[in-house]
Amino acid sequence: MVIDSHQHFWKYNPSRDTWIDENMEVIKRDFSPSDLFPILQSHGIGGCVAVQADQSEAETEYLLTEAVAHDFIKGVVGWIDLRSPNCEDRLNYFCNHPYFKGVRHILQAETPEFMLSESFKRGIKSISAFQIPYDLLVYPHHLEATITLVNTFPEQQFILDHLAKPDIKNGKVKEWEPKIKELAKAPNVACKVSGMVTEADWNSWNKETLIPYMDVVFDAFGAHRILFGSDWPVCLLAGQYKQVYDAVTHYCSKLSKREQDLVFGENAINWYNLSV
Repeated sequence: MVIDSHQHFWKYNPSRDTWIDENMEVIKRDFSPSDLFPILQSHGIGGCVAVQADQSEAETEYLLTEAVAHDFIKGVVGWIDLRSPNCEDRLNYFCNHPYFKGVRHILQAETPEFMLSESFKRGIKSISAFQIPYDLLVYPHHLEATITLVNTFPEQQFILDHLAKPDIKNGKVKEWEPKIKELAKAPNVACKVSGMVTEADWNSWNKETLIPYMDVVFDAFGAHRILFGSDWPVCLLAGQYKQVYDAVTHYCSKLSKREQDLVFGENAINWYNLSV
């Protein structure tokens, strides 16, 4: 089964969703499972993983409710406050839900030091006991701290979102590449090929624009640790779902059938422990 490992749903709230600025009119609206389902069907994609976009337990509950109601949502990466003294209690509560498959905090909005704070590391340690992955949403300047974090918890699985958001628009590969390769040395880390088009020039990117970045992560992680993700509907800022999917499938056409099966489904199923 083909799985889109990274997409979002939301009921747009301008006072809450302040990250959606004046240049993002196309995503200033509600996006629901009924919007995504026909798109997935048209591409032969059998399921998806819904990832939090708002840092609240209400968001996590909303996504879990949608997963129960829509069979194609195979899992949810939600948010809880990892620094809270009752973090373990909240993890225990959510992990009893069959669709709760991972945790994410929007680390890109924090300083690199945030993820190495004692309170945050206590939260990561708590996650390890529940054997679910943690999604890393970071920028390149966070990668040094990210490397330290993943090596501190070698038994915890981590999934890097969006290749750590390299500056594709300005063609910055060399500044980002060494730390990605260092991060990939940790066998407990996988990487999503997702979110690339919104780091490129929204109006002029093409398939070839993305190749140097996919070259790096496929060389570093290998097909056995790469997951396809659309980042829909955020990707709509720079292109339609088809353009994003075609860019990755075009690149992966040189891979073996086995490697393609891993990237487009099996890795997501295994890393998120999805029931399909």
